[in-house]
Amino acid sequence: MKRLAAALLVALACVLAACGEKSEDTTGGASTEALSLTLDFYPNPDHAGVLMAEELGYFDDAGLDVSIHTPADPAAPIKLLAAGQTDLAISYEPEVLLAHEQGLDVVAVAALVDRPLTSLIWLKKSGIKGVADLRGKTVATAGIPYQDAYLKTILARAKLAPSDVDTVNVGYGLLPALVGGRAQAMLGGFSNVEGVDLRLRGKDPVITPVDQLGVPTYDELVLVARRDRLEEDPQAIRLFLGALARGTAAAVESPGGASEAVLAANKDLDPKLTRAEVDATLPLLSKRGKMDEAAWRAFIAWMAENELIAARPAPAEVLSNEYLAGEIPD
Repeated sequence: MKRLAAALLVALACVLAACGEKSEDTTGGASTEALSLTLDFYPNPDHAGVLMAEELGYFDDAGLDVSIHTPADPAAPIKLLAAGQTDLAISYEPEVLLAHEQGLDVVAVAALVDRPLTSLIWLKKSGIKGVADLRGKTVATAGIPYQDAYLKTILARAKLAPSDVDTVNVGYGLLPALVGGRAQAMLGGFSNVEGVDLRLRGKDPVITPVDQLGVPTYDELVLVARRDRLEEDPQAIRLFLGALARGTAAAVESPGGASEAVLAANKDLDPKLTRAEVDATLPLLSKRGKMDEAAWRAFIAWMAENELIAARPAPAEVLSNEYLAGEIPD
């Protein structure tokens, strides 16, 4: 039944997105348009839909010559986008809002993951039963300001102040800090990546996404474009999103194929861990890509209340659903 449902999902995605295919021009020849995409991080299971679309030729079907690039820093893609050095970028809802605050005219055009992956994680052996038990404990963070605000919100809900816990900025070293005992909890790891890694190590992690701890829900991963690029050539973005819808549906139908596509894009990944992460990620991928304006409005208010941004832009200033190829009904 699951395979049948997935097959129907692929078929429906193809119909709604016109299979992401670009019609031939009036001269009888198919045109091809170059389009560059910068990922938010090295290729990983979060990008399964994109990588499947590339692997299966769906971008080619759409008449797009898509080149995929990996940034040196997860904060770089939006800056590269704003500077005209890439046509599309994968980033995070908070980064879109920070970019708008800085005067960068970028717009989120689709959600790849429409819920938080960022989680508060501790190990069962720590004896921590809830957030209130973090008093006097050390929490490892990645040193990202808006994630520090997540922690403040989470602690406040448990009637704790930031001074009630010790925090240590470990950058990308969240897992070593937790496993090695430098910290008793960590904030910043993804439920479908670090959480899965800890489970495979037999560490019995307790994993709670931040929206279950008082932080308003948000779109963890979004596809972002420049407003002027959208105005000049909206069809290329629509075609890309149609091909992406096909790739996402294909990944859901074939987890093994999705895992192979991820491994082909990043040969440094461990196959066993990657397959486990893919299995955890596929149910989290947005099949529609549609962003919820009410949820964005609530998150914008939270960002402003925590003095991460000064202005409170209307959702229409920072996102647009009009380039989505079509919605897949529930």
